[in-house]
Amino acid sequence: MQIAIDGPAGAGKTSVAREVARRMNLKCLDTGAMYRAITYKALKEKIDVNDGKKLGELVRKCNMEIEYHEDKGTSIILDGEDVTEKIRSSEVNKHVSLVAKTPEVRKELVLLQKKVAEKSGGIVMEGRDIGTKVLPGADYKIFLSAGIKERANRRWLERNLKESGVLFDEVLEEIAMRDRIDQEREESPLRAAPEAYIIDTTSYSLEEVIEIVLNYILDGQKTCRES
Repeated sequence: MQIAIDGPAGAGKTSVAREVARRMNLKCLDTGAMYRAITYKALKEKIDVNDGKKLGELVRKCNMEIEYHEDKGTSIILDGEDVTEKIRSSEVNKHVSLVAKTPEVRKELVLLQKKVAEKSGGIVMEGRDIGTKVLPGADYKIFLSAGIKERANRRWLERNLKESGVLFDEVLEEIAMRDRIDQEREESPLRAAPEAYIIDTTSYSLEEVIEIVLNYILDGQKTCRES
């Protein structure tokens, strides 16, 4: 089974995907972490994040591996280094959308994501172009959304658990910028697949969203069996 979950930053994709995968005994991949890993590598090597050619070369040269863990989710191993925690830094947050909009980067990572799905034996994959580009034939496509202030608040609370002094207005501006870049980029812009089940998570708790998604999938399976 392949389940695609898309949506903008802060909509709850990662938390929902991870728990849905756990309850359905499927693997889970946060594709955004892959773009973050490349961003981390580019910043570390002082590569201009606006230089598509050099970013493309960086992706082709590096070795990225995905490790699955039942207890802590997915780890990203880049050139032998576990960068799972390092890619969540504020510096990576500021630049990841610029790297992710680069056609050369998206082309290489989409190919890798397709291969991961093929070998998974069943996966919940989340990102911004999973249902439209990476897994167009996914069994279930879900698009999570939420108001921008709610999404910024979620991300602000998350960030403040790791680093003190993060300002809400800065996070709000960052989210707005990421939305703009994601929606306006030429290569695989953020949008819901025509057949996607759209859920506005603004007024729901995490558990409520998980239950909505699971019920949608289970109802679909039931309909398939009956037909």
